[in-house]
Amino acid sequence: MDVVFHTEKAVFNYRVAGVWIQDGRILLHRASEDKIWSLPGGRVEMNEASPLSLQREFTEELDLSVQVGRMVWIVENFFEYREKKVHEIGLYYLVSTDDKQALPNGSFHGVEGERLVYEWVPISELEDVVLYPEFLKKALKKIPETTEHLIVSN
Repeated sequence: MDVVFHTEKAVFNYRVAGVWIQDGRILLHRASEDKIWSLPGGRVEMNEASPLSLQREFTEELDLSVQVGRMVWIVENFFEYREKKVHEIGLYYLVSTDDKQALPNGSFHGVEGERLVYEWVPISELEDVVLYPEFLKKALKKIPETTEHLIVSN
């Protein structure tokens, strides 16, 4: 069971996300029918440690085994999505892999089919992308040396 709670007017979501930077590019994903990009990851399941959630999400979505590094950001994110207010707690971890399977350049789909679109986006071009939470556009250019706690509202 995912740690997500729906009410009539709002949603609470507990999410993990992977910060995977390679060759000056960051891996992003979005729902196929959406224009909003985010860092890959997903919801934490009840009684699941957040690093294990992130490993599970990368396995389910990309059939990749990733190493979860240090936590970069703890984000309390308040935004509206599909006419509902969302209160999201997001844990953002550095990720990497020893897996020699290369992810393609350009847009591609994961193993779940066409539900999600992935793309390696040059960090220098993030200002031109609809990326949420928006703080990532600047923050990804200089990853902090210690974990930062942020409260953001879009």
